[in-house]
Amino acid sequence: MSYKLIDFEIDELQYMQKKPKKIWYSGNRELLFKKKVSIVGTRRPNSYTKDYTYKLASALAKRGVIIVSGAAMGVDAIAHRGAGAKNTIAVMANGLDIKYPAVNKNLIEDIEREGLLLSFFEPGFKATKWSFVLRNELVVALGDILIVSEADLNSGSLRSVEYALEMNKEIYVLPHRLSDSLGTNNLLKEGLAKAIYDIDEFANRFGKLEQKEDEFLKFISLNPTLDEALEKFGQRVYEAELEGIINIENGKCYLK
Repeated sequence: MSYKLIDFEIDELQYMQKKPKKIWYSGNRELLFKKKVSIVGTRRPNSYTKDYTYKLASALAKRGVIIVSGAAMGVDAIAHRGAGAKNTIAVMANGLDIKYPAVNKNLIEDIEREGLLLSFFEPGFKATKWSFVLRNELVVALGDILIVSEADLNSGSLRSVEYALEMNKEIYVLPHRLSDSLGTNNLLKEGLAKAIYDIDEFANRFGKLEQKEDEFLKFISLNPTLDEALEKFGQRVYEAELEGIINIENGKCYLK
């Protein structure tokens, strides 16, 4: 892969405390001109957060929204996967030739091929504490709004919230039980964030739902075996299961 410098103005950088002089990229830079939403959160999400972060990112992507996140473990990776590689921007805290964290190496490479990778740092630069801070600021700056799907009181995601407040961006969170995600619950308590109670209703604010893949749905309506579906549509089968479109039972696929 070739790593190049952005050679045009990115309007969203005006929101940053100090506008960066250089931004490296690899992939489809046209994504920068589309509507964007930033999603961040804990590296150790609970099952509820995993499920609804994925569904939220997927719903937004189906309406033409590009998901921006930091390619970290947990919420970041789930948001990227939910949106699909071609609908996501991953902002890195290291040089773009370093695929970090290693556990997300395949995901990052998929985004590089189909989506967009960005970094303030030249190839070969290894991540440091302060580079993650700069990464987080850029993630927030690029999005029209910020969504924090889960965060504890001492979570690093709350620094992203501070950036969003400084940039006068709206902040949204998933509603959690009183004992969970104390950081986002506190944002609601303080009136600093709004809760997302209905994913489709929320996503519809950003555009119309794109037509579903008729060929895929028509094939699944025939109740093929899982092996047959995987051979024809690959990973799309499991994505549809996560999205609640199909059921996989006893080695066969069914429409819900």
